This record gives sequence, C-alpha cells and structure tokens, in this order.
Amino acid sequence: MINKQNLWFLTLFSLILVLSVYYITMPNDLLIASNSTNTKEEVTDDNKTDSDEQDTISEADSLTALRVSLDEERDKEKEELKTTMTNEDATTDEKNNAYEQLKYLSVIEGEEEKLEKLIKKEYKIDSFVKVDSNTITVVAAKKKHDVTLANNIMRTIQGEYDTKKTITVKFEGN
Repeated sequence: MINKQNLWFLTLFSLILVLSVYYITMPNDLLIASNSTNTKEEVTDDNKTDSDEQDTISEADSLTALRVSLDEERDKEKEELKTTMTNEDATTDEKNNAYEQLKYLSVIEGEEEKLEKLIKKEYKIDSFVKVDSNTITVVAAKKKHDVTLANNIMRTIQGEYDTKKTITVKFEGN
C-alpha cells in the first residue's frame, strides 16, 4: 500500500517532469521572443550582449533535444522489451534475451553519463554522448571547431576502454 508521503512525492515528481518536458519541447522562437521583450540589447558585466546569451541557450537546447530524442528512442525500446518479458506466450529464451537487452541498455546509459561527466570535467565543455556497441558519437557545445580538442577528447574516451572504439566528435554552435 502506498502511504501519503510516497503519494506526495510521486505527485510532485510527475508535475516537475511534465513541466520539464513542456519547457524542453517549447519552440525556440518563444524563448527568443520572451528574452527580447524583457530586455533590450544591453551589455552585461561580462561584455556579452543578449544575442550571445541566446547562442548559449540554443547550444544547450540542441544538446537537450539530442538527449530527449535518444531517451524517447530508448524508452520505446525498453517498453517493447518489458512487453516481451511479461508476455505469457514468449519463450524462456525470448524473455532472457529481452532481460539481457534491458541490462545492456542500462550499462550503455551509464557509460554515456560517465563520458559526459568526464568531458565536462576535463575540458569544461557541455556535451552529448551516444554509445552504439563499438561506435561512440560525441557532440560538443562549442562554436569553434578545434582539431586538437577533438583529438584530445577522442584520446580521453579511448583511454576508458580496453578495445578499439570508433569515436566521432562533432561541434555544435552558432
């Protein structure tokens, strides 16, 4: 039985989740329009204009959009695997394979999070990492395309693995 504390937690968590999804899926034009109506082109203490701040917002939005689309794809795959696991007509082998795939997806998600934190710690760059078996794709939020930085990121990621991986680094920025 669920107690009141758990019910309140679930209710508030659901509300926060719904608001977060709404904010993430909100069109970028609305964010830019709300910034321009609230403040005019003023110079801040760091000598940045509002357009610089909008560039930062759009970079973060592109990484967030990549994460959301990957999460939706993985959630759909997990749901299919869970359906297979709970299906009474499925064989034991099918259920075991579905369970192993779920475990594999969890491991991949952990690796992606670990690599994102490593890139943030080492290079002070926000990034999106997608792992597909032997292929790793990194999208870094940086305007300037720097070959040396890309090589360093690839070496850092490869250092985390014993086997050879195909690593791709892309720079996203306006």
